[in-house]
Amino acid sequence: MKQHTLRILALVAAGFLSVLTTTKAYSQDARAAATATVTPRPASISVLPTQAHVAYGSDTNQWLNFWQARSDKPTPLIFNIHGGGWRHGPIEPFSRRDQEYLDHSISVVHITYRFTPTNPIPAPVMDAARALQFVKARAAEWNIDPDKIILTGFSAGGCSSLWLATHPDLADPASRDPVLRQSTKVAGAFVGSAQSTIEPAKVKEWLGTNTLHHAMICGAGGFRNNEEMFRTLATNTVMAARYRDFSPINLINTNEPPILLEYGPVNEKNRDNIHSGVFGMKFKERADTVGVTNCYLNLGKDSSSLGYPGGTRAFINMALKGQYLPVFP
Repeated sequence: MKQHTLRILALVAAGFLSVLTTTKAYSQDARAAATATVTPRPASISVLPTQAHVAYGSDTNQWLNFWQARSDKPTPLIFNIHGGGWRHGPIEPFSRRDQEYLDHSISVVHITYRFTPTNPIPAPVMDAARALQFVKARAAEWNIDPDKIILTGFSAGGCSSLWLATHPDLADPASRDPVLRQSTKVAGAFVGSAQSTIEPAKVKEWLGTNTLHHAMICGAGGFRNNEEMFRTLATNTVMAARYRDFSPINLINTNEPPILLEYGPVNEKNRDNIHSGVFGMKFKERADTVGVTNCYLNLGKDSSSLGYPGGTRAFINMALKGQYLPVFP
């Protein structure tokens, strides 16, 4: 009883923190995509998980919450990875958007993971990969269709989502761990204000030095500051390769699932920040160059890049190959 009460208090506290956090660039429909800049972060509501604080690894930060949609057949799943620069949480609280998914027979998972700089890359990203494999290993028990999982996340959570969506399958059929035998392939990904690269030189080239003031980039490698980071990367080829290998833009290929990237408009005021739409523009340019035809970019108001026709709900329906969510004209 005491443990159950603590879980309830933690969820309530997380919901309160969510209301205070910044906004996300998720479009609600085609009209919102054409007129909005950054739509408000979904308001949290108090709905207890079907399965709460489920450990998918041995670390205290490797856990997830699962909300099961009512259905007599396996359901699709929205897999949410929270932001925070890979440096802090909290796990995303249950939102009104999540309730909409449940109402339309789509289950929901929210995960958290180990944080940098105590656990540098690849820890946060590989934790997300293991959590995805863990969920697939529970697919029958949780009534999930493992072929209809869509990744989502804001900022660093979006970066992890892009990495998983573009990376070759991590399944190891010969592993003694049944979780690691599971595929990491997904039906799609939609992300908000995600970083498409964490390579410091590219960030500086694209956005200048201001963006590097955010601790996500140096913290990813466990560095205390930019000076230490650049000094180390100049001679440490292993660490330099790690920054390169965990930058989603370097993994783009024609076999990737549908991807929707959403950002606020790019202008002089907000161009050089860690959530800049330039990250999305560069990702889309690279995808077009490679020949990817299912990558969509929404830069909001006054932009020719308006994302997927019909908005985020229409994108989800397309990725899931079904009419799950209502789409507004």
